[in-house]
Amino acid sequence: MSVTWYLALSAILFALGLFGVFVRRNPLVLLLCLEMLLGSANLALLAFDRYHGQNDGSILAIIVMVVAACEVTVGLGIVVAMHRRGQPIDVDKTRELHG
Repeated sequence: MSVTWYLALSAILFALGLFGVFVRRNPLVLLLCLEMLLGSANLALLAFDRYHGQNDGSILAIIVMVVAACEVTVGLGIVVAMHRRGQPIDVDKTRELHG
């Protein structure tokens, strides 16, 4: 397969993730869409890595995976803390996070 197919799939996944970020208001779905954005960026990095034959894209993709794992951990922690305090879980209704 050529690199064009990987990049086209990456662009489609990125567009779907971006659409989900702008449309959805549930924080869990928002986190899922952000993961889709990061996954599509990883796919593009790995496609360019394969095209050029170097390992720079693979190393950067591993770093992006670490950032994605940290983002999910912090995001889910915030959602669980909000749910335990009885605060609304809707993104539009949440104005500030008080400690």
